[in-house]
Amino acid sequence: MTISVGDRVPAATFNTMTPDGPAPKTSDDIFKGKKVVLFAVPGAFTPTCHKNHMPGFVKNADAIKAKGVDTIAVTAVNDVFVMDAWKKASGAEGKIEFLADGSAEFAKAIGLSLDASARGLGIRSQRYCMVVDDGVVKSISVEDAPGKAEVSGADNLLKSI
Repeated sequence: MTISVGDRVPAATFNTMTPDGPAPKTSDDIFKGKKVVLFAVPGAFTPTCHKNHMPGFVKNADAIKAKGVDTIAVTAVNDVFVMDAWKKASGAEGKIEFLADGSAEFAKAIGLSLDASARGLGIRSQRYCMVVDDGVVKSISVEDAPGKAEVSGADNLLKSI
């Protein structure tokens, strides 16, 4: 079943890069007591994700946070090393938290996994953006095709919060 408005984000553990190397971060660490914008992409460095989806969140990070958002985070079914390289390459360091969902456990748990095996990409996450307040989904926008970043983009998000 796909996660919906009013649902609680499931317990999950992501990997993040710290100055001391990879470290786990739980969904409680991320969402408990905070207002969080979480967006997901099928893959770091993929064309739509890197050139279209991510830049809007980097550019609008301050405006999003000015609306009462504590954290902007991105997740993808990539390993923590790829996510760390993407953070540095995208100019998002210090603006967006990068959450590696390397085995697609979170994407599957919320019902938003995508089988891209036919294109050689394996199981990925669908592209979406959600606002989560203290662990509860307040809004969610899921793209109808992986090559689009419209309803889940930062500009659309800013209009809705």
